[in-house]
Amino acid sequence: MLDREGFRPNVGIILANARNEVFWGKRIREHSWQFPQGGIKHGETPEQAMYRELREEIGLAPDHVRIVGRTRDWLRYEVPDQWIRREWRGSYRGQKQIWFLLRLVGRDSDISLRATDHPEFDAWRWHDYWVPLDAVIEFKREVYSQALNELSRLLFRKSDQTRFLRQHTRQGAKSSANSELQADLQPSAPGPAS
Repeated sequence: MLDREGFRPNVGIILANARNEVFWGKRIREHSWQFPQGGIKHGETPEQAMYRELREEIGLAPDHVRIVGRTRDWLRYEVPDQWIRREWRGSYRGQKQIWFLLRLVGRDSDISLRATDHPEFDAWRWHDYWVPLDAVIEFKREVYSQALNELSRLLFRKSDQTRFLRQHTRQGAKSSANSELQADLQPSAPGPAS
């Protein structure tokens, strides 16, 4: 299901724990990290799609989370041609996403990466809210920046905490800070209770 401009409707999920750390999943058999996300099926609302994707990708039910907020508008990214299936080329441009910020009210042990026969992640961890965008596939980075910035006001009340990402995406983080963050993200084993 594509819109007139060639964008597929999709949802993105930022799941925060009580310490305002976010769920960070490692794509199965890859070295890239991301938030849960997935397509909106015909007839689904963004909220219904979000709950379905939450269950499919990380095994959480609606009673494990509370919706804190969502982005006001669609956030779009284009997918490079080499990532587009041959049969979709010419009509598919990318994804438009509504992003949800959720609070985990369940336990870490409620998270299950094997909730379906087709897992998306093979490891997970809690990470600071301002995740290092260089760990995200390049064509999704701007959307991540937009979603994190828009939704940060719902978790953080101090302006210095909400400006961190904006400063570092414009000026570029120092290489030493990036090296430390990259080293911190190296998967050693699946996250707690995964």
